[in-house]
Amino acid sequence: MHHPLPRILLWLSCIAGGGCLAAPAAPRPVVVELFTSQGCSSCPPADALLGELARAPGVLALAFHVDYWDYLGWNDRFALPAATERQRRYVAALRLASAYTPQMVVDGQTELVGADRAAIEPLLRGPRLGVPIAITLQDAQLDIELPSQPAAASADVTLYAYVAEARSAIGRGENAGRILREFNIVRESLPLGRWEGESRRFTVPVRKLPEDATAVAVLVQRPGQGPVVGAASRPLR
Repeated sequence: MHHPLPRILLWLSCIAGGGCLAAPAAPRPVVVELFTSQGCSSCPPADALLGELARAPGVLALAFHVDYWDYLGWNDRFALPAATERQRRYVAALRLASAYTPQMVVDGQTELVGADRAAIEPLLRGPRLGVPIAITLQDAQLDIELPSQPAAASADVTLYAYVAEARSAIGRGENAGRILREFNIVRESLPLGRWEGESRRFTVPVRKLPEDATAVAVLVQRPGQGPVVGAASRPLR
């Protein structure tokens, strides 16, 4: 049974001249990141599991396609150098021996083999609270708003544009001859800035996003690619 957080754990938003108003952290989804590649023969089961997680309530699942498998003769059309760099930063932050695929990272804190259903399921249980994030879309522009939370530690805010589902016919490499079904594939990452607990608003024109992107996610994460403290997503159409 889960008990309400004690009042001391609520973040306070103080308004000049008007005292302080309690501003509790908002419920947020658990964030599951999968580092994968179309050139990796052990990745399709992890891709399928991520697709299941993407449909689960309370989960924000994102697939980051790395580019270091391309040397085997098949260039993953979704591979991003930024995805490879993000995984490398996790190697440092989580003190891992090396990067590998398929790898999942949960809330920026726990890593595991990407197809290990038995290991991931316990990590998804229980409510999460985090920085409230409002994402609105109007006049072909995304507005991302974070509230004033003076007691909060600083964090990095990043927007990820992704495509909800795609199928790819693989011509070479370890998955040659297969048609892969992939989910929530990150097509671009856009660092928005540093949040220091102040009220902030970021704007992103939709025209700056990849044309095939069908949704966006915003992650608020401690510096050095530390724990995720806020997450939200919304469709683009």
